[in-house]
Amino acid sequence: MSAGVTATGVGSMPGADDHAYAEAVRLVLGELPDLPHVPELPGRGVTAAMTGRTLAVVSSLGADLQPAGWRLTDASGVDHRRARSLLAQDLDTVEELAQDCAGTFKTQLAGPWTLAATVEKPRGDKVLSDHGARRELAQALAEGVRVHLADLRRRVRGVDRWVVQVDEPALAAVVAAEVPTASGFGRHRKVDLPEASAHLEWVVSAITEAGGEAWVHSCASRTPWSLVAGTGVGGLSADLDMLGPADLDTFAEVLEQGRTVALGVVPSADPASEPSDARIVERVQRWLDMLGLDPEVVREHLVVTPTCGLAGATPAWAARAVRLSATVARNL
Repeated sequence: MSAGVTATGVGSMPGADDHAYAEAVRLVLGELPDLPHVPELPGRGVTAAMTGRTLAVVSSLGADLQPAGWRLTDASGVDHRRARSLLAQDLDTVEELAQDCAGTFKTQLAGPWTLAATVEKPRGDKVLSDHGARRELAQALAEGVRVHLADLRRRVRGVDRWVVQVDEPALAAVVAAEVPTASGFGRHRKVDLPEASAHLEWVVSAITEAGGEAWVHSCASRTPWSLVAGTGVGGLSADLDMLGPADLDTFAEVLEQGRTVALGVVPSADPASEPSDARIVERVQRWLDMLGLDPEVVREHLVVTPTCGLAGATPAWAARAVRLSATVARNL
C-alpha cells in the first residue's frame, strides 16, 4: 500500500451479464489502482451472490440449491457446479485484464458465521443450529480459502499482497440470537463469544498462513468489533454510520497498532443529492479527531470505501461512487 490513504470497493457491483463483469473489472483496475478488488455481480443470480460465491470456494463439501436456499449435500448439485464454473470464468477475466497489475489486490468471501446463518444442513434448518455442522463448515471454508489464494497468486503473478475481505453481515444477529429458524416463528440460540471468535480465527489464520492479509467487513449495526479485532485480523471494514460509541476505542486501537481501517463513507445507493468530496473528507477528519488520532500518522492505514456493496446502485452511480472514493482518498 502507498504512503497515503487509499480507496477500494466493498465488492459487489451492478450488472447481469459477462459484459458487465468485464466492465466492472476494468472500472476497478482503472479507478482504484492502489487497491483494486475482484468484483462480484450478484445480479446474475444466486450462483453469483455472496453465499453461492463462497460455497464455490469451500473445500470438500457439496451443496445444492433448494427452494429455501443453499443446502449442504453429499455431492455437488448442478447449481453448486455452476457457481464454481462462474467463479472460474470470472477469475479468467480478472487474470486477462489484470496482467499488468502489481502491488495489492483484494478479494471477498462470506465469513463462517454468515455462511452458517444462510446455508441449510442436509435435512433442513440452518447450519447455525448444529454445533458440529457449523464447525465443519468453518473448517472447510478455511481450507478452501488456502486453495483459492493459491489460485489467485497463480493467475495474477505481479500482485505481491492479497487482501481477503471476510464478509460477516450476519455476525451481529448470530451473537444476539436474532437469526430466525426455518419456521420463522423462533430464533436460533445465540452463539457464545468464544466460539464465535474461534471460527473466525480459523479463517483469519488460514488466510495469514497462506500469505494473505485478512480483513473483516460488516455494514450491519451492533457488529461485535472488539471480538473481531481480537481474532488477529489485519483490518476492519465498516460503514461509518453503523459504528456506535462503544466501537470507537476498538477502531482507534486497530489504527494505532498499524492495522487497517476501511471506512464506508461514500453512499452505496443512488443518493437524492450527491455529497461533495470536500464534505466527506471533512467528515473523516472529524472522526479521526474524535478518536484523538493524527491523520498524518494513521493515513497509510486508512482506506476509503462506499458504505456497502454497490449491487443495488445504478451503473452510473456505481461508477461515480468508485471515483468519488478515490477522490476522497487522494484529498485525505
